[in-house]
Amino acid sequence: MNHSGFIESDAAVLLGKPHIKGDRISVEQIIQRLSEGAATEQLQEAYPILSREAVFPALAYASDVISNEQVIAVA
Repeated sequence: MNHSGFIESDAAVLLGKPHIKGDRISVEQIIQRLSEGAATEQLQEAYPILSREAVFPALAYASDVISNEQVIAVA
């Protein structure tokens, strides 16, 4: 899934944390709430400006970050 239309990072907003484009809802907040068991509907209740369509690109962004992470073995 392409997340570029939904996720942005700007040093002037949330100290540069990736967030929903045009809003101050960070990808971190979305992932945290989902990890606590929140459903998409509960996210929308907590953040009324958050669209259902923006939740999945946030997950895709987090997945891309993790999949591009480099692990360095320390002996």
